[in-house]
Amino acid sequence: MKKFTILFLMPLIVFFSGCRQKHKQQPNIIYILADDLGWGDLSFLGQKSFETPNIDKLAADGLFMSNYYTGSTVCAPSRAALLTGKHTGHTTIRTNSRYIQIAPDEMTIPKMLKSVGYKTGCIGKWGVGDPVSVNDPRNQGFDYFYGYVNMWHAHNFYPEFLYRNVEKVKLRNKLRLNKDGSNPWAHMPEGAGVADVRVDYVPFLFDKEALNFIEQNKKNPFFLYLTYNTPHANNENKKNGSEVPSYGEFSEKDWPDVEKGFAKMITNLDNSVGMIVKKLQESGIEDNTLIMFSSDNGPHQEGGHIMEYFNSNGDLRGKKRDFYDGGVRTPFIVKWKDQIKAGRTSNHLSAFWDVLPTLCEIVGEETPQNIDGVSFLPTLLDNGTQKQHDYLYWEFFKHGGKQAIVRDNWKAVRLHLQNPEKTKLELYDLKNDISEVNDISAKHPEIVKQMEELFKQARTEYPEASLFQKSEGMGLSDSHMKKN
Repeated sequence: MKKFTILFLMPLIVFFSGCRQKHKQQPNIIYILADDLGWGDLSFLGQKSFETPNIDKLAADGLFMSNYYTGSTVCAPSRAALLTGKHTGHTTIRTNSRYIQIAPDEMTIPKMLKSVGYKTGCIGKWGVGDPVSVNDPRNQGFDYFYGYVNMWHAHNFYPEFLYRNVEKVKLRNKLRLNKDGSNPWAHMPEGAGVADVRVDYVPFLFDKEALNFIEQNKKNPFFLYLTYNTPHANNENKKNGSEVPSYGEFSEKDWPDVEKGFAKMITNLDNSVGMIVKKLQESGIEDNTLIMFSSDNGPHQEGGHIMEYFNSNGDLRGKKRDFYDGGVRTPFIVKWKDQIKAGRTSNHLSAFWDVLPTLCEIVGEETPQNIDGVSFLPTLLDNGTQKQHDYLYWEFFKHGGKQAIVRDNWKAVRLHLQNPEKTKLELYDLKNDISEVNDISAKHPEIVKQMEELFKQARTEYPEASLFQKSEGMGLSDSHMKKN
């Protein structure tokens, strides 16, 4: 009987031991988020004016998801969709505003990972609401934060301070107030103010913090949300090349200074990716680290930069603040050595709000209820049955109000929602018209009717503002919008 009991218990001991071992081997997770990086800004996707060898290698060593969409066409709602698993028809943040935060009771990626033993860190641009006393990123599940809380603060690359958790960390930069005494975080027209001293270039500080976070947590499962504020336009005074400390290899190019700075921001970002991968290799944890890379929305045309100068949207139409694919489709790379087969490309339709359920499945946590995301783990591993989205949905309160839906190969864009006389629906066949040149709505009235119904079903009313009426206040006015 004693022998039988031992034999009976042995499989259970092995099973539970395996569970503990599996938990020990939970993968480290790094999400690197660029700011306003375009589809055409990476050399493996066609950029010819400069090179991004480290990001290209990340794609070659992992999976490139070519049909992946951002959470929105501007930063705050896009980041909220990524963190909460909800699209902008359901998120608590649907536009850029310093007054609106993620709801305290919302599940987020860092909250979920922290609950299963991960050390969680956010380094870079938080960009979701303000002020820090209310909107501490640690309230959303991060053990550690270093960077900008306010998105407009993040428009300055040489600020006087950053935040480490809730404490201000003074930098060695000195920035005068605007001549009218207004806050330098806001947009500064040419000549309105000058940086007296520029020593601490913030993207380089983020590199150091990220490497240190990995070093300190290499023996734990960790989640690093690394959110650079480049290649976003810098709103500090443009004299002396404020986008970067040096134009480097682009110094002698016959380009406008702002374009030299733009190109150098992207190559610096590429170097940052290379440093992260090298640190993982040196720490012996590359094999057990899942790395994701994307941008928060499409390319910008601000601060004197011309989007077409380097063809930043590639073959796509549109840019930041548009719902054409140039505004919301982003290069998405996932590397997980020995788990994801190298050199693959997937056309699986997915979006920011799919990351939370995917990570839930990876770490064995139950997916939260009432989210819009679908796990794409079967696509990552090239194994199992991949659940498909019925459709992807977006809404945006500026530019007269707009909505968009992608369903299969169809793309519907509704414009001028706040002016019924001008409201129209455009329909595109993305399979045959990736540049969204030919509006075929008149040829497919049955598809248009289906899309109109989906536009109604996909969303709940937003208490902060109406999508169908112009809204002032809560930071949603057009004058406020011009500042970001």
